[in-house]
Amino acid sequence: MTLTLTNLTKQYGSFTALQNFNYEFTAGVYGLLGPNGAGKSTLMNIITDNLKPTSGSVKFDGVETSTMDADFRKILGFMPQQQGIYPNFTLERFLYYMAALKGMKKADAKPQIEKLINLVNLQDSRNKRLGGFSGGMKQRALIAQAMLGEPKVIILDEPTAGLDPKERIRIRNLVAQIAFDKIVIIATHVVSDIEFIAKEVLLMKRGEIIDSGAPHILCEKIDGKVFEITADESMLDEISAKYKVGNISKDEKNIYVRVISEQPPTYECKTCKPDLEDLYLYYFDQGASR
Repeated sequence: MTLTLTNLTKQYGSFTALQNFNYEFTAGVYGLLGPNGAGKSTLMNIITDNLKPTSGSVKFDGVETSTMDADFRKILGFMPQQQGIYPNFTLERFLYYMAALKGMKKADAKPQIEKLINLVNLQDSRNKRLGGFSGGMKQRALIAQAMLGEPKVIILDEPTAGLDPKERIRIRNLVAQIAFDKIVIIATHVVSDIEFIAKEVLLMKRGEIIDSGAPHILCEKIDGKVFEITADESMLDEISAKYKVGNISKDEKNIYVRVISEQPPTYECKTCKPDLEDLYLYYFDQGASR
C-alpha cells in the first residue's frame, strides 16, 4: 500500500503554496510539522482531491487518484481543521449521513458507528445536536467520521485542537492503534501528538520539505545544540535575546532555561538530549539567531 506524491506544485498567481513536493507514504503515522503558511493544508487538500494541483500527481498503489473518483473516496478518511459541521444534526444522524456519502449501506455502517462513538468517548452525546457540542466534542465527532468505512488513507488536520490533555492522549493512542494497516497523515502544531507515534516526520517550510525522517533520527541532527542554562531570574531577558528559548522553569533560587544554540552558552549550563519540540524550535523559531 503506497501513496505517492510526485512533483506536486500549487500556485496562486505569483504565489507558490507548494513547490515540487515528492514523497512516498506507506502504512504508519506521518506527521506534518511547520509554521502557518508552510503548505500543510494545501498538501492535504490536494491529496483529498479538494484542490487541484497546478502540476504533479497523487497516486495510490500506482493509480492516479484523480481517475479513481468514488473508488478513492471509499478508501479515504479526512478530518478538516474547520468545524463547519451540521449544527442541527445529532451525532448519530451526522455519522449515518457521512456513511451514506461514502457509499456505505446502513447495515454495514451501524456496527462501525457504534464502535466509533465509543472510541471517541461520545456515547453519552449520541443523540445531542452538534450545534450544542463544545469545540473538543466537535473535534472528536470529526475524527469519528474520518474513520468511517475503515479507510486505508486517513488525513487529520489538527486533530487534537481544543481537547483537554486526557482526550488528547486518548486520540493519540487511538491513532497509533489504527495505523498498523493504514496510512495516517497528521498536520499539527502540538508536537507531542506525533513525537511518540509517528513513523516519520516531514518538516515543511514555504511549500517545501526541508527535512524528513524518523523522529529520533531527526533529533540526533541537533545533538549537542540543546542546553539548560541555570541563572538568576533577572537574566532572563538577556538570555532570551541571545538564544532560541524553549522551556523555562524556576525554583526558590534560580531559573532554568532550555535553549537552542550552535555553541555552548556563555552561562552556567548543561547539555540536554534533544526532542522534537527542540527540533521544531531550531528550524522554525524566527527569534534569536542559531
